[in-house]
Amino acid sequence: IYDTMQFVAPDVATLCVGQATATSAILLAAGAPGKRSLLPHARVVLHQPHTEGSRGSISDLALEAAEIARIRAQGEELLARHTGRPVEQIRADTDRALVLTGRDAIAYGIADNLLESGSGGEHAQAAAALRPDV
Repeated sequence: IYDTMQFVAPDVATLCVGQATATSAILLAAGAPGKRSLLPHARVVLHQPHTEGSRGSISDLALEAAEIARIRAQGEELLARHTGRPVEQIRADTDRALVLTGRDAIAYGIADNLLESGSGGEHAQAAAALRPDV
């Protein structure tokens, strides 16, 4: 998905509804600058990749650890590219889960806009479509 977003000619607008964690946060940040939005109560959670209950030989575990380290470095580089923050800061910030409110995600450089009820903008129709009729 990330490569396609970067490859296509039109700007890709992104919208966080609820929560964007790990890879989803990278995709949110990878949207076109100025077109990365969050709904009012959305949150972004950044953390390093993890695995659950690895099993196997020591050789298999070493290969898995190397792959997880590669994925971590790649994610840090992508977040750095789209937020303007240094890779070292991304690594330090994701050593443990970093939970960001919408405003915090904007300050961090992951998103640009917090969509409030009745706000205009490119995502206003999409956000309105998400509200159930009452």
